[in-house]
Amino acid sequence: MKKLTVFLIVIFSGISLAQELNCKVLVNYENLSVSSREKLVNFASVVEDYMNKTKFSPEEWEGEKIECTLNIFFLSASGEVNYSAQVVVVSQRPIYKSINNSPILTINDPQWSFTFQEGQALYSGQSTFDPLTGFLDYYANLIIGMDWDTWEKLSGTQYFSKAFDIVNLGAASQFSAGWEKNSNTYSRRGIVEDLLNDKFRQFREAIYEYHLGVDAFDVYRDIAMQKIVSLVTTLDAMKSKIDINSVLVRVFFDAKSGEITDKLKLYPDKNIFKTLKKIDPSHASKYDEAVGS
Repeated sequence: MKKLTVFLIVIFSGISLAQELNCKVLVNYENLSVSSREKLVNFASVVEDYMNKTKFSPEEWEGEKIECTLNIFFLSASGEVNYSAQVVVVSQRPIYKSINNSPILTINDPQWSFTFQEGQALYSGQSTFDPLTGFLDYYANLIIGMDWDTWEKLSGTQYFSKAFDIVNLGAASQFSAGWEKNSNTYSRRGIVEDLLNDKFRQFREAIYEYHLGVDAFDVYRDIAMQKIVSLVTTLDAMKSKIDINSVLVRVFFDAKSGEITDKLKLYPDKNIFKTLKKIDPSHASKYDEAVGS
């Protein structure tokens, strides 16, 4: 018990919470005509400036910014200003006293429709829903909220609430595709509904404890592995109460399955990987490989 207490003191006293964004925007125009590409010549820099210069949190924050990336793949263009795209959203946060980072989000959002005019500037806090800035605001709040949840228990809720408000505005707009409730593998509404649903509260609390384990792994390996295992057993125990195939659970393991496998490869009870296969079958090959290694 004394060892655990020291461990917690070390973690809490040394971490400077990362807030706001250091976002890199990468754009692929291959599916567009030359004329459409020319109209988007400054698109990446405009989006990057918006993500990095807009203030999304209500307080003033110091510390490291959240590292994230938007990989935007344009799918089509119609008229002069209408576009559709697929976006891969990635975020990570630093591991305490380490040069390495821990992945937080890896999301493939397949359906984004919006308008953009050549030379257009982006403004936050508009009175009406804008499908471009609304999308960016949604992911900014999701990224910040998920990051917060790893540093302080349930502290991302205010950002998830903002993201949910944006979902409702988007669903009521003429650009409702991607904002409405659907049965696809991923949905913007689905993940924030899960995050705000009290049924997933225990899972969110376990995510915080999990990251305490990740932060302490190099110093208190046995305790750290137990915290990571605790998240897995928590989810396994929750199977009767929640949909294990929920958007939130899938998004979590899309980002974390590799890290979990790596951290638990020396864990003595290999049955943990059988449990992981039950709750995360989409990454079963990783867990099979870990058992065989």
